[in-house]
Amino acid sequence: MNLAIIAITRNGAQLGARLQAARPRGQLFVLDRFAGAAGEMATPFSGELKELVARVWRSFDGFAFIMATGIVVRMVAPHLSGKQRDPAVVVLDEAGRFAVSLLAGHLGGANRLAVELAAACDGTPVITTATDVNGLTAWDEAARQAGLRVEPVAHIKNLNSLLLEGGRIALVDRRGRVTPFFANTPGVEVHTNFAAALQSGATGLVFVTHRLLPDLDRRPNLLALRPPDLVVGIGCNRGTGADEIEATVTRELGRAFLAFASVGRLASVQEKVDEAGLLEFAARHALPLDVYPAAALNTVIAPSPASPHALAAVGAKGVCEPAAILAAAGGPLLITKKKSGNVTIAVAEKVD
Repeated sequence: MNLAIIAITRNGAQLGARLQAARPRGQLFVLDRFAGAAGEMATPFSGELKELVARVWRSFDGFAFIMATGIVVRMVAPHLSGKQRDPAVVVLDEAGRFAVSLLAGHLGGANRLAVELAAACDGTPVITTATDVNGLTAWDEAARQAGLRVEPVAHIKNLNSLLLEGGRIALVDRRGRVTPFFANTPGVEVHTNFAAALQSGATGLVFVTHRLLPDLDRRPNLLALRPPDLVVGIGCNRGTGADEIEATVTRELGRAFLAFASVGRLASVQEKVDEAGLLEFAARHALPLDVYPAAALNTVIAPSPASPHALAAVGAKGVCEPAAILAAAGGPLLITKKKSGNVTIAVAEKVD
């Protein structure tokens, strides 16, 4: 986790230095007149705290504020945008007695962060989420630890409430990504396929899948946990816009009943490393882009015949299919080459 540690008092600066020593990736911000108490690694700031928070809010995955909880609530409130997007926020008193998980306890990892920071200063973590205090693993916490995405986020509260009530929840998790978290949880029953789960009579349903689920938004007791195991290989003409690329990717995924939320990375040929539209599309969805030289793409056996256009343009027999296969570490193609306008795409599955 990329962590910002923020202190506004002398004692807070000293505690911040201890936390930074325990978290080497953390960046310590200290009010300038107390920066000397934090050592050479501190980043001094002047002016209003709210200005600093506004400036760095989108640059960090987590925040450790060493100050009163009320101050923090007022500082972060204008920047909150949703359960799946907000960073972890932990508040510590300047004596290091308590580390309070304030925001994004599960998906953002604030509960775990509070435990780690409390250990670093010999304090006590304060966790208030109902599942945790009852010794249960919340669905969003299991998803975070397994590297899965939650869809729709609004359904989390319904499935977590069922956990607390001991209600019946049918889980389909063919690769066992989250099953171990619920091995001894009353009410959670594991099924091998969707049909069996749907016919079980369970009140709640949790499916770990990259497949589209019909009417997902309209079924409040159905939760999808999305593994980011889809790799989209993309070829495009020079100057193709991000909107056209996105429209093609979205359409072809839908036709194949695959969820966009399970796209984990993009892949293309080396010549596209500076393709503005492709880079914008990748940035828009925070997706890494892997690029490969034509020679590497030409070593891959792909189902579609060689493309004279790709050979002439970049020296590769094909782009989207071999790029997807390489980025998926040889995983199977789920969508073979599809062309629309200036864009070609293929989708491979990265198998763990």
